[in-house]
Amino acid sequence: QVQLVESGGGLVQAGGFLRLSCAASTSTFSAYTMAWIRQAPGREREFVAIVNWSGGETYVADSVKGRFTISRNNAVNTVYLYMNNLKLEDTAVYYCAADHRRIGTDLTEALQYEYWGQGTQVTVSA
Repeated sequence: QVQLVESGGGLVQAGGFLRLSCAASTSTFSAYTMAWIRQAPGREREFVAIVNWSGGETYVADSVKGRFTISRNNAVNTVYLYMNNLKLEDTAVYYCAADHRRIGTDLTEALQYEYWGQGTQVTVSA
């Protein structure tokens, strides 16, 4: 069992920056692939970013490419999402998710990951 707790969300102006953190309560954090998923009001959950166990393999969705970066620090059981040049359409609840599965060819598999946090709200204003 893994418990995930996100933090770092908030209200930011368009063009601004936020860093989200997700702390995992497990002694085997490096065994998990970690992902960020978001859900905007009235929309389905959307894959945002993913990182493999070591941090050496990362992918982000096309909608955030060039603006968002994912990384992890296994020493402190935390995964991060750095969000630059935020846009109005980035407004959503952001969830981190964890699973033992390796990153596959279909990144949207992350939407089926086993463990989820409670989410953190990101609101981008004009």
